[in-house]
Amino acid sequence: MTKEQIVAQISSTTGVEKKVALPVVEAFMKTVQEALAKNENVYLRGFGSFIVKHKQEKTARNISKNTTIIIPAHNVPAFKPAKAFEDLIK
Repeated sequence: MTKEQIVAQISSTTGVEKKVALPVVEAFMKTVQEALAKNENVYLRGFGSFIVKHKQEKTARNISKNTTIIIPAHNVPAFKPAKAFEDLIK
């Protein structure tokens, strides 16, 4: 499902025009991105959590050059669905 399809679904479900729903969806995505950039988790009860996971430094192999490289520690965004959401999918 694309952002355009999400906006269309919200528009048809709520009766709000697409040109009104689009900025709301974009603002939601921007808010989640900004929170994760500040290392803040976003919790949506009944839906799930957008969290920041910390990955430790590790060594990896560059197979084409047969060398070892070090991947520095870094943060990655992740989504953890709520139990009710997982049960719905199963």
